[in-house]
Amino acid sequence: MQTMRPTPVTDGKVTVPPAETPGLRGLLSLAVAAVVVCALYFAREVLIPITLAVLLSFLVAPIAAWFRRWRCGRAGSVMLAMLLPLVVLLGLGTIIGTQISALIQEVPAERTIIIKKIDTIRNATIGNYNSFVKQAGKELQHAASPHQVSRLLNQPPPPERVSVVPQPTAPSDVAKGIVGPLLDPLAEMFIVFVVATFILLYREDLRDRMIRLFGSTDLHRTTTALDDAAERLSRYFLTKFLINAGFGIVVGLGLFAIGVPGAILWGVLTTLARFIPYIGSFIAAVPPLLLAAAVDPGWSMAIWTLVLFVVGEMLVGQVVEPMMYGRTTGLSPISVVIAAIFWGWLWGPIGLLLSTPLTLCFVVLGRHVERLEFLDVLLGDRPALTPVETFYQRALAGDPDEALDQAEILLRDRSLCGYYDTVVLPALRLAAGDAARGALYPGQLERITMTVAELLDGLSDQDDAEKPEHTASLADPAGQSLAEQTEPHPSAPQLYLPPQAQLAPIWQGAAPVLCIAGRGPLDGEACAIIAQLLSKHGIGTRVVAHDAAARTHIASLDTEGVALVFLCYLDIAAAPSSLRYLAQRIRTACPDAPISAGFWTSKADYERYADFQAAIGATYYPTSLRDAVDQVLGAAIAMAQRAPVSPILADPESQSEEHVFRLGLPIQPGAA
Repeated sequence: MQTMRPTPVTDGKVTVPPAETPGLRGLLSLAVAAVVVCALYFAREVLIPITLAVLLSFLVAPIAAWFRRWRCGRAGSVMLAMLLPLVVLLGLGTIIGTQISALIQEVPAERTIIIKKIDTIRNATIGNYNSFVKQAGKELQHAASPHQVSRLLNQPPPPERVSVVPQPTAPSDVAKGIVGPLLDPLAEMFIVFVVATFILLYREDLRDRMIRLFGSTDLHRTTTALDDAAERLSRYFLTKFLINAGFGIVVGLGLFAIGVPGAILWGVLTTLARFIPYIGSFIAAVPPLLLAAAVDPGWSMAIWTLVLFVVGEMLVGQVVEPMMYGRTTGLSPISVVIAAIFWGWLWGPIGLLLSTPLTLCFVVLGRHVERLEFLDVLLGDRPALTPVETFYQRALAGDPDEALDQAEILLRDRSLCGYYDTVVLPALRLAAGDAARGALYPGQLERITMTVAELLDGLSDQDDAEKPEHTASLADPAGQSLAEQTEPHPSAPQLYLPPQAQLAPIWQGAAPVLCIAGRGPLDGEACAIIAQLLSKHGIGTRVVAHDAAARTHIASLDTEGVALVFLCYLDIAAAPSSLRYLAQRIRTACPDAPISAGFWTSKADYERYADFQAAIGATYYPTSLRDAVDQVLGAAIAMAQRAPVSPILADPESQSEEHVFRLGLPIQPGAA
């Protein structure tokens, strides 16, 4: 069923088509998603060890490759690489067990302080409530009648209390109670290490099978996806481990300096707990905080412990991680939170630890598989809209503040003219096309004009100067900066207007350029942009509406002091006859002034419109706002020097065929 669009009607309103019912393909996709989620939940006992093994292989693969470069052989390098995490786990287990044993022996020595602190807290909270209840009971007792008091006194004594003494526990039962809970984790860890070892041993064979299974007809895309996933996961795990280990060391040293018992234990647990997104540090802070509050006679130890965790987490989360991660993950912050909730619900605590790497794998799939692109849009951190689409959306919503925020970011690495050329002008062309098709709803056109007007006012203090190359701070995880998401025209040598006294008399007026808007609803906004850009270079511009140059008003059009006439049509192809007749009327009204007709298109389209240009008969045909500014400045400079062919450039040696094309001037022999 073809999608319907709003169409204009005679009363100026638009019709809204009814909502479509879900198709068979949509229902099938929903059913497949539900089946996949159910399979992930019910098969978690099998999938969790396999997933842990795959992620462990990604983490250990660089280590195995390093051992293999030292000629340890395939099997030897894998065994040595797998031995490293095993040693780390055994070491952590030993440290944790030793610290817990020491803590069990140390805490009873502080029994008096702990009891006193508990009594203090109880008296401050529950004790007040108990005192109130006792006082209320006494008052009620005094208010009771003598008969009720005698009945209470004659109650039978309470029954005697009987206690049951359990039989002595056998040593085998004690051993079973200790070893039993450890069997399942140890068995699962053994399975994880065995599967990870085989994955590393047959890594190339598994990769070839994955390529054959998912993309044998497109080896380039499949190989790129696998390499991208492996690189991102390896970098994520390595960076995450280094950050968490550093934070755990800082916490352990800080707690040792504060005097909290078991500082090494809490540092290790902080390192492990911080793998849980966002809340791991706060979970790890609870045990040492409670212990500090219990063993310290005062509250200073607990306060310093809280300060250590809060300040450390803020520094690591806001400073260290953004600097070290860079383009590591490619996940948006909201997707990390949602993924933690989803995988935690699906697989429990293990799901919390695996939520980020699993989501990262889905983002890589969405980035390289066309049918799964929605995963990259929903979970990735790349902008969902291009800068042009973002500006158009802000304009449709009537949100000039957001448009100004976007402009400030983009203007860090481009000139004002470049920003208008690559963002605002294409967005206005989109809006003009939608308006011509009747796709805009009532009020949206007014919002667009209001947004553009406030944008021009907000950027009135910006200089139109070339900026440095794209900065790394604006780059997205795929390495594509915001500037690279648009296609700016090649930079031309900067023209400099001589002092006003050296210009021709007609160019010394307040508004030597007359800019006439086309018949489109947004051509006036394009004229306002051109006027602002020319004013940045010292040339005044007078903007008039299309009706001022109509047949019935052309005779009364004020053309005194006009050195150049600029005709601005956002979509020339939509109104060729109107532009041609308008150029004829302007040529009659201003026979000595050159005419510039804006062709907001590429060089290839410019050459396609050669016959149309001959029919218009204009002097200049700019393809961008930069072209328009350069041509106007070139015309003023040429007239000032009485040399209509050779404009003054910042670097005379930098003339080229491309630049002469942009100025709309004939190519000189040997200039290219």
